[in-house]
Amino acid sequence: MIKLSEVDVNLLVVFDLLYQEQNTQRVALRLGITQPAVSHALKRLRNLLGDELFERTSQGLMPTPLATRLHPAIAQALAQLQETLNRPDDFNPATSKRIFNIAMTDIGEIVFLPRLLERLAREAPGISLSTVRSQHEDLKREMEEGRTDLAIGLIPQLGAGFYQQGLFVQRYVCLMRASHPLTVGEFDLDAFVTAQHAVVVAQGTGHGIVEEHLARARVTRPVRLELPHFAAVPYIVSSTDLVVTVTDKLAEVTRERFQLAMREHPLPFPEIPINLFWHRRFHQDAGNRWLRGLIFDMFAE
Repeated sequence: MIKLSEVDVNLLVVFDLLYQEQNTQRVALRLGITQPAVSHALKRLRNLLGDELFERTSQGLMPTPLATRLHPAIAQALAQLQETLNRPDDFNPATSKRIFNIAMTDIGEIVFLPRLLERLAREAPGISLSTVRSQHEDLKREMEEGRTDLAIGLIPQLGAGFYQQGLFVQRYVCLMRASHPLTVGEFDLDAFVTAQHAVVVAQGTGHGIVEEHLARARVTRPVRLELPHFAAVPYIVSSTDLVVTVTDKLAEVTRERFQLAMREHPLPFPEIPINLFWHRRFHQDAGNRWLRGLIFDMFAE
């Protein structure tokens, strides 16, 4: 029994062309090799299959009965292999029903999803999105395994094995209702520390930098509310006197709808780079390439 591991595919290519051309010189020209190389390949095929396969006649090399029986199946197999290896890009966003899983924070959902979903409705109506929250090693494993397609944010733990592309940098500002007394006049450190504050303690995100920076600067302020996420912040701040430190992107997309005011923060915070991440296993995946290209086109600054 002949095992596939014993078969050099190049020999089958030579066999197919010899069947078509019935001439070793013409086969050599088509393959860009020498005529002795074709003859050597034929010799290997004869040893492998235990048959002469082609006999010299006045009309050229003629196939033996075994070669005649084998050729249709071999030719079909080679054609299928050629098609597989040179398959067209079969991802079409206009018709695809694919579901993409994207790791992002609730700020990311507020900033990215409305515009992104609007664009998908026009250009890729069958595509669905699912956002996920994953912690450190869980996120790495999920992206390695393909369960999470992309990640967006400040995620320094995604290093080796991952590609990243910068989208923009965020800075921190103060957000309050539009009729808040602190919207007029100078908003300095004294005003900041005497205001009533809401604080977001978002575990597993890069936003812990706010409290760390304030602690290093030894700045304290009255905290009346702690929240585990940012999604509720615009609702709460719009109807209270609370001030909250948030990213400028969140402030920009919520202040008009919720009648909020954004003030420059009196403390200098480092800017936060927001990047798009994907695992190298899926670098050439057509759908992954399309979605990350769309996100970069829409949000990169």
